[in-house]
Amino acid sequence: MCLGTAAGIAAGYLADVALGDPRHGHPVALFGACAARLERVTYSDDRRAGVFHTGVLLGALAAAAMAGEGAARRRGPAWVAASTAVATFGALGGTSLTRTGARMADLLAGDDVDAARRLLPSLCGRDPAALNVDGLVRASVESVAENTSDAQVAPLLWAAVGGVPALLVYRGANTLDAMIGHHSPRYERFGWAAAKLDDALNAVAARLAGVLVAFEDVMARELHLFLRQSIEEEKDNDARDPDLPRDGGDHFVLRRARRKVAPALKIVRGKVVQRIG
Repeated sequence: MCLGTAAGIAAGYLADVALGDPRHGHPVALFGACAARLERVTYSDDRRAGVFHTGVLLGALAAAAMAGEGAARRRGPAWVAASTAVATFGALGGTSLTRTGARMADLLAGDDVDAARRLLPSLCGRDPAALNVDGLVRASVESVAENTSDAQVAPLLWAAVGGVPALLVYRGANTLDAMIGHHSPRYERFGWAAAKLDDALNAVAARLAGVLVAFEDVMARELHLFLRQSIEEEKDNDARDPDLPRDGGDHFVLRRARRKVAPALKIVRGKVVQRIG
Protein backbone atom coordinates (compact mmCIF):
# COMPACT_ATOMS: atom_id res chain seq x y z
CA MET A 1 0.00 0.00 0.00
CA CYS A 2 1.51 3.32 -1.12
CA LEU A 3 1.58 6.49 0.95
CA GLY A 4 -1.09 8.15 -1.20
CA THR A 5 -3.49 5.26 -0.67
CA ALA A 6 -2.88 5.23 3.07
CA ALA A 7 -3.41 8.99 3.29
CA GLY A 8 -6.60 8.71 1.25
CA ILE A 9 -8.02 5.95 3.45
CA ALA A 10 -7.31 8.02 6.55
CA ALA A 11 -8.87 11.14 5.02
CA GLY A 12 -11.96 9.24 3.89
CA TYR A 13 -12.38 7.72 7.32
CA LEU A 14 -12.08 11.11 9.02
CA ALA A 15 -14.59 12.59 6.56
CA ASP A 16 -17.07 9.85 7.49
CA VAL A 17 -16.49 10.49 11.20
CA ALA A 18 -17.10 14.21 10.72
CA LEU A 19 -19.95 14.14 8.19
CA GLY A 20 -21.63 10.75 8.18
CA ASP A 21 -23.51 9.54 5.12
CA PRO A 22 -24.54 12.14 2.52
CA ARG A 23 -28.30 12.72 2.67
CA HIS A 24 -28.72 12.90 -1.11
CA GLY A 25 -26.93 11.19 -3.96
CA HIS A 26 -25.24 8.50 -1.86
CA PRO A 27 -22.96 6.42 -4.15
CA VAL A 28 -24.22 3.13 -2.71
CA ALA A 29 -27.82 4.17 -3.35
CA LEU A 30 -26.96 5.19 -6.91
CA PHE A 31 -25.31 1.83 -7.54
CA GLY A 32 -28.37 0.10 -6.10
CA ALA A 33 -30.65 2.05 -8.43
CA CYS A 34 -28.55 0.97 -11.44
CA ALA A 35 -28.63 -2.63 -10.24
CA ALA A 36 -32.41 -2.52 -9.90
CA ARG A 37 -32.80 -1.20 -13.45
CA LEU A 38 -30.50 -3.86 -14.85
CA GLU A 39 -32.42 -6.54 -12.96
CA ARG A 40 -35.50 -5.76 -15.06
CA VAL A 41 -33.54 -7.01 -18.08
CA THR A 42 -31.39 -9.79 -16.61
CA TYR A 43 -33.77 -11.41 -14.12
CA SER A 44 -34.59 -15.05 -14.54
CA ASP A 45 -35.25 -17.69 -11.91
CA ASP A 46 -31.87 -19.23 -12.60
CA ARG A 47 -28.40 -19.18 -11.08
CA ARG A 48 -26.72 -18.43 -14.39
CA ALA A 49 -28.79 -15.28 -14.80
CA GLY A 50 -27.72 -14.21 -11.32
CA VAL A 51 -24.07 -14.87 -12.12
CA PHE A 52 -24.38 -12.77 -15.28
CA HIS A 53 -26.20 -9.94 -13.43
CA THR A 54 -23.60 -9.85 -10.64
CA GLY A 55 -20.67 -10.16 -13.05
CA VAL A 56 -21.81 -7.34 -15.31
CA LEU A 57 -22.33 -4.90 -12.44
CA LEU A 58 -19.15 -5.69 -10.55
CA GLY A 59 -17.10 -5.97 -13.74
CA ALA A 60 -18.20 -2.49 -14.81
CA LEU A 61 -17.47 -1.16 -11.34
CA ALA A 62 -13.99 -2.74 -11.33
CA ALA A 63 -13.18 -1.44 -14.81
CA ALA A 64 -14.21 2.11 -13.93
CA ALA A 65 -12.31 1.99 -10.63
CA MET A 66 -9.14 0.64 -12.25
CA ALA A 67 -9.27 3.28 -14.97
CA GLY A 68 -9.77 6.03 -12.42
CA GLU A 69 -6.99 4.79 -10.17
CA GLY A 70 -4.64 4.43 -13.12
CA ALA A 71 -5.30 8.00 -14.16
CA ALA A 72 -4.76 9.19 -10.59
CA ARG A 73 -1.44 7.34 -10.33
CA ARG A 74 -0.20 8.98 -13.51
CA ARG A 75 -0.94 12.39 -12.00
CA GLY A 76 0.87 11.69 -8.74
CA PRO A 77 0.38 10.71 -5.07
CA ALA A 78 -1.88 13.66 -4.28
CA TRP A 79 -4.41 12.51 -6.86
CA VAL A 80 -4.22 8.94 -5.55
CA ALA A 81 -4.91 10.22 -2.04
CA ALA A 82 -7.82 12.37 -3.23
CA SER A 83 -9.50 9.61 -5.27
CA THR A 84 -9.01 7.08 -2.46
CA ALA A 85 -10.46 9.52 0.08
CA VAL A 86 -13.59 10.08 -2.03
CA ALA A 87 -14.10 6.36 -2.59
CA THR A 88 -13.51 5.54 1.09
CA PHE A 89 -15.91 8.22 2.26
CA GLY A 90 -18.58 6.93 -0.11
CA ALA A 91 -18.11 3.32 0.95
CA LEU A 92 -18.05 3.78 4.73
CA GLY A 93 -21.16 3.98 6.88
CA GLY A 94 -19.89 3.59 10.42
CA THR A 95 -20.78 7.06 11.70
CA SER A 96 -24.38 6.94 10.51
CA LEU A 97 -24.68 3.40 11.85
CA THR A 98 -23.42 4.55 15.26
CA ARG A 99 -25.82 7.48 15.37
CA THR A 100 -28.79 5.35 14.37
CA GLY A 101 -27.89 2.61 16.85
CA ALA A 102 -27.50 5.15 19.66
CA ARG A 103 -30.84 6.73 18.76
CA MET A 104 -32.50 3.30 18.82
CA ALA A 105 -30.97 2.57 22.24
CA ASP A 106 -32.31 5.87 23.59
CA LEU A 107 -35.81 5.18 22.25
CA LEU A 108 -35.94 1.68 23.70
CA ALA A 109 -34.53 2.84 27.02
CA GLY A 110 -37.28 5.44 27.12
CA ASP A 111 -39.97 2.86 26.24
CA ASP A 112 -40.85 4.76 23.05
CA VAL A 113 -41.69 1.61 21.10
CA ASP A 114 -43.61 3.36 18.30
CA ALA A 115 -40.65 5.63 17.50
CA ALA A 116 -38.29 2.65 17.68
CA ARG A 117 -40.45 0.82 15.13
CA ARG A 118 -40.34 3.83 12.82
CA LEU A 119 -36.54 3.95 13.11
CA LEU A 120 -35.89 0.24 12.58
CA PRO A 121 -36.00 0.36 8.74
CA SER A 122 -32.91 2.58 8.93
CA LEU A 123 -31.05 -0.40 10.41
CA CYS A 124 -32.53 -3.48 8.73
CA GLY A 125 -35.25 -4.77 6.46
CA ARG A 126 -37.40 -6.56 9.03
CA ASP A 127 -41.05 -5.66 9.46
CA PRO A 128 -41.13 -3.54 12.64
CA ALA A 129 -44.88 -3.96 13.09
CA ALA A 130 -44.35 -7.67 13.80
CA LEU A 131 -41.73 -7.09 16.52
CA ASN A 132 -42.19 -6.49 20.23
CA VAL A 133 -39.55 -4.74 22.37
CA ASP A 134 -37.35 -7.85 22.62
CA GLY A 135 -37.62 -8.33 18.87
CA LEU A 136 -36.64 -4.73 18.22
CA VAL A 137 -33.61 -5.11 20.48
CA ARG A 138 -32.50 -8.33 18.76
CA ALA A 139 -33.00 -6.88 15.28
CA SER A 140 -31.08 -3.72 16.16
CA VAL A 141 -28.16 -5.52 17.80
CA GLU A 142 -27.87 -8.02 14.95
CA SER A 143 -27.99 -5.25 12.35
CA VAL A 144 -25.40 -3.10 14.12
CA ALA A 145 -23.11 -6.11 14.55
CA GLU A 146 -23.39 -7.16 10.91
CA ASN A 147 -23.01 -3.66 9.53
CA THR A 148 -20.01 -2.94 11.74
CA SER A 149 -18.23 -5.44 9.51
CA ASP A 150 -20.02 -4.66 6.25
CA ALA A 151 -19.91 -0.85 6.40
CA GLN A 152 -16.74 -0.19 8.41
CA VAL A 153 -14.20 -2.96 8.94
CA ALA A 154 -14.47 -4.68 5.56
CA PRO A 155 -14.32 -1.51 3.41
CA LEU A 156 -11.21 -0.31 5.25
CA LEU A 157 -9.62 -3.75 4.94
CA TRP A 158 -10.29 -4.04 1.20
CA ALA A 159 -9.14 -0.46 0.58
CA ALA A 160 -5.85 -1.28 2.30
CA VAL A 161 -5.46 -4.55 0.38
CA GLY A 162 -6.40 -3.46 -3.14
CA GLY A 163 -7.03 0.26 -3.24
CA VAL A 164 -10.09 1.81 -4.87
CA PRO A 165 -10.91 -1.13 -7.20
CA ALA A 166 -11.03 -3.67 -4.36
CA LEU A 167 -12.97 -1.26 -2.14
CA LEU A 168 -15.66 -0.52 -4.74
CA VAL A 169 -16.03 -4.13 -5.86
CA TYR A 170 -16.46 -5.19 -2.25
CA ARG A 171 -19.06 -2.50 -1.56
CA GLY A 172 -20.88 -3.35 -4.77
CA ALA A 173 -20.98 -7.05 -3.89
CA ASN A 174 -22.22 -6.22 -0.40
CA THR A 175 -24.98 -4.02 -1.84
CA LEU A 176 -26.07 -6.74 -4.26
CA ASP A 177 -26.18 -9.24 -1.42
CA ALA A 178 -28.50 -6.90 0.50
CA MET A 179 -30.72 -6.50 -2.57
CA ILE A 180 -30.94 -10.02 -4.00
CA GLY A 181 -28.81 -12.33 -1.84
CA HIS A 182 -31.53 -13.60 0.47
CA HIS A 183 -33.80 -16.63 0.65
CA SER A 184 -37.08 -15.88 -1.06
CA PRO A 185 -39.04 -17.40 -3.94
CA ARG A 186 -37.78 -14.69 -6.30
CA TYR A 187 -34.11 -14.62 -5.32
CA GLU A 188 -33.33 -18.14 -4.08
CA ARG A 189 -31.52 -18.93 -7.33
CA PHE A 190 -31.01 -15.52 -8.94
CA GLY A 191 -29.32 -14.12 -5.82
CA TRP A 192 -27.13 -17.17 -5.19
CA ALA A 193 -23.98 -15.71 -6.81
CA ALA A 194 -24.24 -12.37 -4.99
CA ALA A 195 -24.74 -14.10 -1.64
CA LYS A 196 -21.83 -16.50 -2.09
CA LEU A 197 -19.49 -13.76 -3.29
CA ASP A 198 -20.38 -11.51 -0.36
CA ASP A 199 -19.75 -14.39 2.06
CA ALA A 200 -16.32 -14.97 0.54
CA LEU A 201 -15.34 -11.30 0.58
CA ASN A 202 -16.45 -10.94 4.21
CA ALA A 203 -14.82 -14.13 5.49
CA VAL A 204 -11.77 -12.37 6.92
CA ALA A 205 -13.35 -9.01 7.70
CA ALA A 206 -16.21 -10.46 9.74
CA ARG A 207 -13.79 -12.41 11.93
CA LEU A 208 -11.54 -9.38 12.28
CA ALA A 209 -14.53 -7.29 13.35
CA GLY A 210 -15.39 -9.89 15.98
CA VAL A 211 -11.84 -9.86 17.32
CA LEU A 212 -11.81 -6.05 17.46
CA VAL A 213 -15.13 -5.90 19.31
CA ALA A 214 -13.95 -8.53 21.81
CA PHE A 215 -10.64 -6.72 22.29
CA GLU A 216 -12.40 -3.40 22.83
CA ASP A 217 -14.68 -4.95 25.44
CA VAL A 218 -11.74 -6.51 27.29
CA MET A 219 -9.80 -3.23 27.15
CA ALA A 220 -12.81 -1.30 28.42
CA ARG A 221 -13.20 -3.67 31.37
CA GLU A 222 -9.50 -3.54 32.23
CA LEU A 223 -9.34 0.25 31.95
CA HIS A 224 -12.47 0.62 34.04
CA LEU A 225 -10.92 -1.54 36.76
CA PHE A 226 -7.58 0.29 36.52
CA LEU A 227 -9.23 3.69 36.84
CA ARG A 228 -11.26 2.63 39.86
CA GLN A 229 -8.18 1.20 41.53
CA SER A 230 -6.19 4.35 40.68
CA ILE A 231 -8.86 6.54 42.16
CA GLU A 232 -8.90 4.54 45.39
CA GLU A 233 -5.10 4.63 45.61
CA GLU A 234 -5.05 8.37 45.02
CA LYS A 235 -7.69 8.86 47.70
CA ASP A 236 -5.58 6.88 50.18
CA ASN A 237 -2.47 8.90 49.27
CA ASP A 238 -4.35 12.17 49.45
CA ALA A 239 -5.71 11.32 52.88
CA ARG A 240 -2.12 10.94 54.13
CA ASP A 241 -0.90 14.14 52.44
CA PRO A 242 -1.80 17.20 54.56
CA ASP A 243 -0.40 19.63 51.96
CA LEU A 244 -2.73 18.48 49.12
CA PRO A 245 -5.47 21.00 48.24
CA ARG A 246 -8.87 19.74 49.34
CA ASP A 247 -11.01 21.60 46.83
CA GLY A 248 -11.99 19.50 43.84
CA GLY A 249 -12.43 16.21 45.69
CA ASP A 250 -12.97 13.24 43.38
CA HIS A 251 -12.59 15.42 40.28
CA PHE A 252 -8.99 16.19 41.22
CA VAL A 253 -8.27 12.51 41.87
CA LEU A 254 -9.96 11.42 38.65
CA ARG A 255 -7.94 13.89 36.60
CA ARG A 256 -4.71 12.49 38.05
CA ALA A 257 -5.80 8.91 37.35
CA ARG A 258 -6.89 9.69 33.81
CA ARG A 259 -3.53 11.23 32.91
CA LYS A 260 -1.95 7.85 33.49
CA VAL A 261 -4.04 6.15 30.78
CA ALA A 262 -4.93 9.02 28.45
CA PRO A 263 -3.60 7.35 25.27
CA ALA A 264 -5.51 4.14 25.94
CA LEU A 265 -8.67 6.00 26.87
CA LYS A 266 -8.76 7.49 23.39
CA ILE A 267 -8.92 4.01 21.87
CA VAL A 268 -12.07 2.94 23.69
CA ARG A 269 -13.39 6.26 24.92
CA GLY A 270 -17.03 5.39 24.20
CA LYS A 271 -17.19 2.27 26.32
CA VAL A 272 -14.99 3.60 29.08
CA VAL A 273 -17.15 6.67 29.50
CA GLN A 274 -20.27 4.49 29.57
CA ARG A 275 -18.81 2.13 32.13
CA ILE A 276 -17.39 4.82 34.39
CA GLY A 277 -20.53 6.91 34.13
